[in-house]
Amino acid sequence: MKKYFFYILFFCIPTISLAQIHEIGLFIGGTNYVGDIGSTNYIYPNNIGGGVIYKWNWNHRIALRGTVSYLKISGDDLKSSNIVRQNRGYKFNNTIKELAIGLEYNFFEYDLSTNDKYATPYILLELSAFNYNSVSAQTITGQFLYTDKTSYSIPFGIGYKTKLADAFAFAIEAKARYTFEDDLDYTTNTFTALRFGEHGNDWYFFTGFSIIYTFGRPACYVNRN
Repeated sequence: MKKYFFYILFFCIPTISLAQIHEIGLFIGGTNYVGDIGSTNYIYPNNIGGGVIYKWNWNHRIALRGTVSYLKISGDDLKSSNIVRQNRGYKFNNTIKELAIGLEYNFFEYDLSTNDKYATPYILLELSAFNYNSVSAQTITGQFLYTDKTSYSIPFGIGYKTKLADAFAFAIEAKARYTFEDDLDYTTNTFTALRFGEHGNDWYFFTGFSIIYTFGRPACYVNRN
């Protein structure tokens, strides 16, 4: 029994520490924003976004993940259902570059190396840092100058993933980001002409799909049969 125990331990420790399953892939989809300009629909993709995703599977239920995203956002009052916004007629465009890390939790055990654990819905919670354009100054001619600004958001969402072929998986995902800023649409109290906000922080959203490649040996488990 002792020999059996040390045999299992000898093979499990290197596998757990160095050879957990890794996943890397690309994602693409639609983005939208909710704030002081345009539509207030939370799922209303009207721009293209995408990026790269990496996951480290801690076990069959939990994965640590990181994403690098490039997301376009915009708003147009003429596309709002709010008559006040329609009459106002403001619109804007901005670009968000985001780095996010967090946790992905699978509802069911997930392992592409098996015949019965290759699909599951999941939820995710992340923290992110993002960069975007913000108004920095106003010229004497009434024009505005812009600068890059970095802030933070809390992304959370839901998804579903399943095996595509061999080591490849396919996932669909909807994710919302709550920001700590109110000027993604250039609203600010610093300049009179831009004081049209409703004093609520902005949101931005992503809805899309990803293709993911899995590599690395699975963790060592004792066969109990």
